[in-house]
Amino acid sequence: MASERKFIAENIRRVLLKEYLMKEVSRAGFGGLDVQRTPMGTSIILTTERPGLVIGKKGQTIKNLTIAIEDKFGFENPKIEVLEVADPNLNAQIMAEKLAFSLERGWHFRRAGHSTVRRIMDSGAKGCHIMLAGKLTGQRHRREKFKEGYIKFCGEPKLQFMGRGYATAKLKMGIIGVTVDIMDSNSRLPDEIKVLTKTEVSQVYPELLDEAPAPIVDKNLLEEKPAVVEPKVEEPKVEKPKAAKAKTDKPKVEEPKVEKPKEDKPKAAKPKAEKPKSDEPKEEKPKAAKTKAEKPKAEEKKEEI
Repeated sequence: MASERKFIAENIRRVLLKEYLMKEVSRAGFGGLDVQRTPMGTSIILTTERPGLVIGKKGQTIKNLTIAIEDKFGFENPKIEVLEVADPNLNAQIMAEKLAFSLERGWHFRRAGHSTVRRIMDSGAKGCHIMLAGKLTGQRHRREKFKEGYIKFCGEPKLQFMGRGYATAKLKMGIIGVTVDIMDSNSRLPDEIKVLTKTEVSQVYPELLDEAPAPIVDKNLLEEKPAVVEPKVEEPKVEKPKAAKAKTDKPKVEEPKVEKPKEDKPKAAKPKAEKPKSDEPKEEKPKAAKTKAEKPKAEEKKEEI
């Protein structure tokens, strides 16, 4: 239990130091704090937007801060190092303080929230999430959220790539809490994969392209041996029997020809040529006897009688 109480007391002391420096360095734009214990003492790394205001003339301001930290919080031999923020628009703590300051000046919360989101995304952030909590428009407490881009709320990507800042705005209606979460522009999510070319691999990972040791090969295997040409043996061709014809040839049987009796067909009468008509009276001509059926002589005699 003694070791656990020691850790808790150390963390409480660091939180109180952070709150103290936020008040003292509010004009310079507090961007973050990192406390490290070293054999020579305690190293305090302070990130601000304008480090000149923290250092002061001839370093007088930073000396006063060092003495106050040693006396009030009991850090042994503290050394303060001031760093400048590369891009203030991508620092969550600085943007939270600016948004709270704009609310105190009288900006409408929706106008202030949307303008802050646009400013952060234009700077190259992958995602932004802003939350305002308090009496925004009336006596009832409520929350308003403004978000854009990729946002991670849990897991390892949230711990690695998301930065959080918190500030308070004091208004007539009450205190409004401002929370800003920003995803870093250099963050690489687990689903983002890039295939490197050979030149890129040589620049990033040159050790992968080092020449590998030559493999050990038996010299006896490398000696040239005369090639042995095997004579080609021609296989005898086997003639396949021809398939028997399906149909068998049958001897032709000549059938006797039967002559049919000829039938006398009546000859067709030839059409008579028409004679030109004349106005002369027609002379009666005796009828010709029939040629086809001749009557017997006995019958002719009877007719004469």
